[in-house]
Amino acid sequence: ISFTEALQHFQSTELFKSRGKVRAPGRQGILAALFCCFCGPPQLQPQLWGEQELVLAMAQCALDDSERVHMRILQTIYQQLTCSRLGCPRYGAHWEELGFQGRRGSNPLSVEIPRPIPKISSNLQSPTQWRERRVFHLSFRNAGILVLFQNFPFCIMSVNITRIVIQALQEERLSRECNRQQQVIGVLNDLYAAAFLQLSRLWKRQQGTITDAAFFLKELELSTKKKPRQLLKSLEAYLS
Repeated sequence: ISFTEALQHFQSTELFKSRGKVRAPGRQGILAALFCCFCGPPQLQPQLWGEQELVLAMAQCALDDSERVHMRILQTIYQQLTCSRLGCPRYGAHWEELGFQGRRGSNPLSVEIPRPIPKISSNLQSPTQWRERRVFHLSFRNAGILVLFQNFPFCIMSVNITRIVIQALQEERLSRECNRQQQVIGVLNDLYAAAFLQLSRLWKRQQGTITDAAFFLKELELSTKKKPRQLLKSLEAYLS
């Protein structure tokens, strides 16, 4: 499924239960808005409130096995991250390839803290052979993803970066950028990618291990909430 089609599904779905759990920032009066303008982050413009509410409702939406779009999203995640053209069963140990470890081995979205246990494919004899064959063999186990011989907790970090970005939106830390771009979802997606890029750089520069994950996440949270524009500019420079 494409991102556009998935988004259209949530836009057309009522999401009654999820919207009831949404904690959108309280809307303030004119004086309070002026105070925020000069002394703090600005409020989100009224024309963007609906998009913000949709995002927060999506974040509260539970996985539904009976919803075909949810299952297509899961299949797409699996195929994209494993470079597989085939689908997979809803339940099974194959989800551990992506770093998911469910209760009783059934739910791929129930994530536990990983143990760093890397393994290398036996048919790749050396780093030189790896590069020459231009093969990026990603080996996963218990949420540890082996990237260029570094054990990287891919799924744990992905879930936490999502949480950080959503929190920043709820705390109105992203209102200025959303107002500037006149969108919410696009800003969140770019900020998620920018935070992952910074994480990658931190991990490589400091030769990170799983024990450093909490420290790196704290740095990411500070950057995302206090310097979102700086993060987005670093992503723009990287992509260009």
